[in-house]
Amino acid sequence: MATAFASTAPYWVPALSALMVYRRIRRNFGVQPWRPVRSGIRLGILSLVACMLIVLAVLQSQLALAMGAGAVIGVGVGLLALKHTHVVWKDGRRVYTPNPWIGGALTVLLVGRLAWRWTHDGLAATQAAPSPLTLGLAAVLIVYSLVYLIGLMLQMRRLPATDENSAASGD
Repeated sequence: MATAFASTAPYWVPALSALMVYRRIRRNFGVQPWRPVRSGIRLGILSLVACMLIVLAVLQSQLALAMGAGAVIGVGVGLLALKHTHVVWKDGRRVYTPNPWIGGALTVLLVGRLAWRWTHDGLAATQAAPSPLTLGLAAVLIVYSLVYLIGLMLQMRRLPATDENSAASGD
């Protein structure tokens, strides 16, 4: 059973990776609708993945420094991205506009690392143990996503109920 699963990896790993990159790119540009349920699910999944990375860092101490550095960078980039995100009401819905440069840079990091692993390790990249650099970049992306998502949730909560209410109060 495991052999059949591993033998199909050359087909589904690139397809899944392409889908992941497409979704990431799409979320980086233009006005994005706020979807609280989807964001809550994403927050839960990212929290679970972050916990798994923490356990991995504890179990394999040679990875802890790279993942810790990645987490610190992820917090900084997440806070910077929140500072440059615009949250407004549009057509009766909460929407936000992320900074395309920050999202684009993170996407380039992700795609670049995937391409590097695939071109240097070939198919073994899908089964090889991750390097400290790979896990450091994973920590950057996961922690950035957590910080950004939590900050975005807080910004959406603080957003006035409607534009008419803020216009009537003189804001």
